[in-house]
Amino acid sequence: MISAPKTLFDNTTLECSKLITQRYSTSFTLGIKTLHPRFHDPIYAIYGFVRFADEIVDTFHTHDRAGLLERFRQETYQALEEGISLNPVLHAFQMVVNQYSIDREFIDAFLHSMEMDLSDQKYNCDLYDEYIYGSAEVVGLMCLRVFCEGDEEMFHRLKAPARSLGAAFQKVNFLRDIRSDFHDRGRVYFPKVDFRSFCNKDKEEIELDIQQDFDKAYQGILDLPKGAKLGVYLAYIYYLKLFKKIKQLPAAQILAERVRVPDNTKLALLLGSYIRYQFKTI
Repeated sequence: MISAPKTLFDNTTLECSKLITQRYSTSFTLGIKTLHPRFHDPIYAIYGFVRFADEIVDTFHTHDRAGLLERFRQETYQALEEGISLNPVLHAFQMVVNQYSIDREFIDAFLHSMEMDLSDQKYNCDLYDEYIYGSAEVVGLMCLRVFCEGDEEMFHRLKAPARSLGAAFQKVNFLRDIRSDFHDRGRVYFPKVDFRSFCNKDKEEIELDIQQDFDKAYQGILDLPKGAKLGVYLAYIYYLKLFKKIKQLPAAQILAERVRVPDNTKLALLLGSYIRYQFKTI
């Protein structure tokens, strides 16, 4: 839990971020619940912020998305400067940013990636790396700031693995959602990939890159503080399971359907992760 004195307003805004997380992602909600309780509110607040920004660019197609995102950006920085916002998501987020000294550069990069989603563009390698950093890696770094609780040496030691984990998660999402991203939003994030000619060779090259990110991230998870390790490990195992399911399928099937991990499998992963954690094998 955030250690600063609470008011009814503060608590209510944090509850809003928790509700958003529960409504939008059962997987992340499950992962957050396995963190130490002191981390619950901060991570819910971060998720609520990134979820709403993503919702603006991905969902509100009948509205002026650019205008909405710019307003969201301005209100974010105003909330950070003033230490308050009547937008409950932004109020909860500014509390966490200001308490845990989350770098403004991370927020800048995230909002920039959201802005990139407003236009249908072909991603080259540089733009792809830029987008991955802002949309996913910095979110992992925001969470790492919370987990490290002011320990600068730990933060800098775990910074690279945290970036790799965020990148792995995002790239798995891109591969899983390649069909809907193309048909619904006109996007293909992977450089040099044409959706209309996407083949097994393309898929295998992407999977090799993702596997390298997973491998780099694992050691960092082992070095996380005790209160954060199980929750992050569970998210890692969930995405690794999803990734392995995707790897088993041909490119044509990935283009035809969205791969999912059933809820009963998620619970089994939670149980297995908890047992490994209790026996100190992670």
